[in-house]
Amino acid sequence: MSMFLDEFAQAPGLRYLNHAAIAPWPRRASEAVARFAQVNVRLGASDYPAWLATERRLRERLARLVNAPSQADIALVKNTSEALSLVAFGLDWQAGDQVVISDEEFPSNRVVWEALGVHGVEVTKVSLAGPDPEAALLAACGPRTRLLAVSAVQFASGLRLDLPRLGEGCRARHVLFCVDAIQQIGALPFDVQHAQCDFAMADGHKWMLGPEGMGLFYCRAALRPQLKLHAYGWHMLERLGDFDRREWQPARSARRFECGSPNMLGACALEASLSLLEELGMAEVGRHLQLRVEQLLQGLASIPGVHLHSPVSPEKRAGIVTFSLAGQDSTAVYRSLMAEQTICALRGPGIRFSPHFYTSEQLIDEAVQQIRRLAMR
Repeated sequence: MSMFLDEFAQAPGLRYLNHAAIAPWPRRASEAVARFAQVNVRLGASDYPAWLATERRLRERLARLVNAPSQADIALVKNTSEALSLVAFGLDWQAGDQVVISDEEFPSNRVVWEALGVHGVEVTKVSLAGPDPEAALLAACGPRTRLLAVSAVQFASGLRLDLPRLGEGCRARHVLFCVDAIQQIGALPFDVQHAQCDFAMADGHKWMLGPEGMGLFYCRAALRPQLKLHAYGWHMLERLGDFDRREWQPARSARRFECGSPNMLGACALEASLSLLEELGMAEVGRHLQLRVEQLLQGLASIPGVHLHSPVSPEKRAGIVTFSLAGQDSTAVYRSLMAEQTICALRGPGIRFSPHFYTSEQLIDEAVQQIRRLAMR
């Protein structure tokens, strides 16, 4: 573990607890981008095959990261929203079809389904506040339900859903299962086969420690031909690189969703970041993250006036801890924390902390002490 801590050289005094928003890069990602830039300055694209090799390694790492049956199931996309749109506007909807989501979704996993209203598609929002949110979601899936779309981990509360249970329930009801996995992939192990996902997507700039502008879209192989394509170009063709060929067809693989030139700079950075997670192993990443979250939960719970809005049981949480202080405006608390270099977010009912596996015990202690001082104001 200690060898990986050297990868993170943050500014003195900075307490970075905002990985659920945008994560700092590890050193190796920065160095990979610098090398890429220097090669480009000196040689341009003289060794373009090397760039393609990096892109191929990235696709392979992503397939392993989510346990996809094949790298052919992985498309490289700009972001989670793009991948969700590929699903929402790729399926053949009929008036009266229903999509079930939760009432806590980030706009990316709400607006895209609401936009289908012009086609007569109904969106049903289910409360997750009860004792069994998975049962509530599945109970809302009726004979008109075509798809259940949920976040693996809710962005504000940090609630982690039982994906295998939902996946099994969807299969039994012949409902498609779409998972916005941006708040779990890179934080805890994620398995598309165990969860029986039809579709899963995530940006690389949060828990995967990569840049913005590069993410993944998993599409179950049998469903790829069922998604109508709305963007076309040279990169999504089956015979990639055969520029003189007049007859064409979309790639059989998930590359069919990548219409134009790839984001080679983003691929270079994310591939390097994922190499770190893969070397440590996602089981270890998740274990260390849970230790930091447990330390944070216990520390905050010991402060009078702190109200926790996130689950405390390990099976219901990931890397997000959201809290508020009784009698204090959360915006004012947030500004005080940011002014003292504790980087966090204002989300939902309060302040959101999100450490990662490499976050030190000392940093957590310092943040808890800051909250203790603010609670005594």
